[in-house]
Amino acid sequence: MHAPPADTAALPPQQSGTPDRAGPQPAAGPPAGGRGGPPPLWMWALVSGLFLVYATLSLRTHERLLSHSFDLAIFEQAVRSYAEGRLPVSEVKGPGFPVLGDHFSPVLALLAPAHLLFPSARTLLLAQAALVAASVLPLALWARRALGGAAAAVIGLAYGLSWGVANAVGFDFHEWAFAVPLLACSLAALGQDRLRAAALWALPLLLVKEDMGGTVAVIGLLIAWRGGPGRRRLGLATAAAGAAWTLLAVLVVLPALNPGGSYFYAGFLGGSGGAGGGFGALLHKATLGLVTPEEKAVTLVLLLAPTLFLALRSPLLLVAVPTLLWRGLSDYAPHWGTGYHYSLTAMPVVFAAFVHALERRGTSGAGLNRALAGAAGVCLLLLPGSSLGKLADPETWRADPRIAAAHRMMARIPDGARVQASDGLVPHLANRTSASLYGWAASRPDPEWILVDTQVAPHLRWPLSAREEALALARARAAGYRTVAAEQGFVLLGRTSRTG
Repeated sequence: MHAPPADTAALPPQQSGTPDRAGPQPAAGPPAGGRGGPPPLWMWALVSGLFLVYATLSLRTHERLLSHSFDLAIFEQAVRSYAEGRLPVSEVKGPGFPVLGDHFSPVLALLAPAHLLFPSARTLLLAQAALVAASVLPLALWARRALGGAAAAVIGLAYGLSWGVANAVGFDFHEWAFAVPLLACSLAALGQDRLRAAALWALPLLLVKEDMGGTVAVIGLLIAWRGGPGRRRLGLATAAAGAAWTLLAVLVVLPALNPGGSYFYAGFLGGSGGAGGGFGALLHKATLGLVTPEEKAVTLVLLLAPTLFLALRSPLLLVAVPTLLWRGLSDYAPHWGTGYHYSLTAMPVVFAAFVHALERRGTSGAGLNRALAGAAGVCLLLLPGSSLGKLADPETWRADPRIAAAHRMMARIPDGARVQASDGLVPHLANRTSASLYGWAASRPDPEWILVDTQVAPHLRWPLSAREEALALARARAAGYRTVAAEQGFVLLGRTSRTG
């Protein structure tokens, strides 16, 4: 993580009502261009358009059997549990596995009413699309007030189409979808010196996931640095709540709820360091290990590139440090890169820092236009390589007869049955069966049904290789399962006593 320059390392103390920016100051009150007031129609159209783009990508990915047991089916089983009035469990994680012992995310209960009405993985995907699209609004409103309507449109679009957002909505559903609108609202309030609002928007992040406590703590410290006894008390209380909750969750709550009696993900932080063992390994991880292998450094560069690295001029960027720190310290390679959903919560921070940097420097006229043009250009340059680029791929829209065959096979499995299925099929069964992953060691043994896609693409085959899968199916037939149906590479097995 690059540190901000020394002269912007902290929000300078200021008197209430004094704009927090250097350089030329705009006139008091909303300018004649109409920067104040409620969101204009074009802003609602932008948010709605982004929602449709996100929803199209997510739903089409799901329909093509490219969503996954880890993570979409896990979250659907958790939300389904809430909808049925139970604490969340996931059969994908293991028989009756308590989800709150894996990640503490009670915010998922908010989706229970929608899932009760529309019990499908699509409900979660649409909710995620709506939440992420809504996060554009507070950032665009702030940019409109500070920089004008044109700047708000460019920044809103660049954020909404940024690679971190795109890759997240293109990969299943995650609880961090709830974090991005909260972060955007909190940081926009903080940048506009509405400190109580900043704290109130930040505190619900503690219900999103256990790791968000560090983010809340940094927001609290930034509030405290604004000056004045009342602000310091508010900020320090917010910071203390964030830090205390994360420690409590990781050290007490999650181990108490996890069947293994520990916080599972702590193991990602305690392995190899690349420089021997003991203290040397720890020192390496905490220094050079934060930017090596080079994939980590590339991710940091790509996070800042959409803002032309101007985000480094704002102390708001410090809010991203806790997330980037645990990712850099992790031994789990997917945490380092640009794939999956791991950069989602960094994007509103980076773009909030961008708005703040432009505002506090008084950037206007040709300078502002150059910054906006550069941001838009980088966004467009990176867009084809993100998940949203798949919308322009003809393969995404090709009618595949195997999809219809898969749904015919799944329709033969009765509601409430215990079933093990291939990775891409589990999310389509999790809303009405007790579904787990075929070949996953922790899956509930002795299912009533087994449904396997034997022709899945090699790069999507997990957790069994083709040979391992063939041997497992042979063992299942020897153990009493018979082939109920086979079509287009899908094989449905059922126990003789159940299907005869």
